[in-house]
Amino acid sequence: MILAELNVWHSRPAVPTRRVALGEDQLNFDPKPGSGGLLLAAVVAVHAQQLGDEENNDLTALLNMLEAGARVPQPRLRHRLQEDRIGLTRSTHQLVTTEGGRMSLNIAPSDRPEPHILAALYRAASQPREVRSALLTLLRSSTRWRGHDHDDLLRYLAGDVPQGSWVQSHEIDPVIWALGVLGFPQQERDNLPDSRQIRRTFRRLLRSAHPDHGGSKEEAGARIESLTAARNILLDRRSA
Repeated sequence: MILAELNVWHSRPAVPTRRVALGEDQLNFDPKPGSGGLLLAAVVAVHAQQLGDEENNDLTALLNMLEAGARVPQPRLRHRLQEDRIGLTRSTHQLVTTEGGRMSLNIAPSDRPEPHILAALYRAASQPREVRSALLTLLRSSTRWRGHDHDDLLRYLAGDVPQGSWVQSHEIDPVIWALGVLGFPQQERDNLPDSRQIRRTFRRLLRSAHPDHGGSKEEAGARIESLTAARNILLDRRSA
């Protein structure tokens, strides 16, 4: 069963002019980030680790512009975004459930990582503001992942939510994920801790995650990203 699908239209490898366009996708972002957000983040994670230092700097700058809702000058990452798909070829990425009931990624092979990253970011940025913010936070976190095991990637993106519960709902509930990251009981989704407790817990865990206070140097960046995203999700829900 297909849970989410992203179609990336891009120039063929032999064509000197590098272009990218969005296609017809199957992406569900409700509740945020949904199966669609998980697929977009996975596409970014798989391809971002193939970038060099200069491209990573450009990617960070693009994320900053998209989060601010600013106009994005073209080209980005040496690819120009266009509306039509004439002369472009299509690559399809999917998030599916297997016969055993587990989620699995089907990531299309590619010669260049840039168009796939750009398509995921532009698709996230095209969503309404409240959805866009949650998606771009997740996509920024996904750029820190390193590895080749897609199961590990899905676990990384979903935090502490057991994969069995993902398949049951076909979606990730960001509130349950955030509660787990901050160490609150995940069964208390409708009885959230107050804002002061959320901030206090975040600061305590942030200190313990820092290498100066015993946190792992290798995992500190990803841990801090997860803690920050979890805090923002819970505070947003408290103020809703």
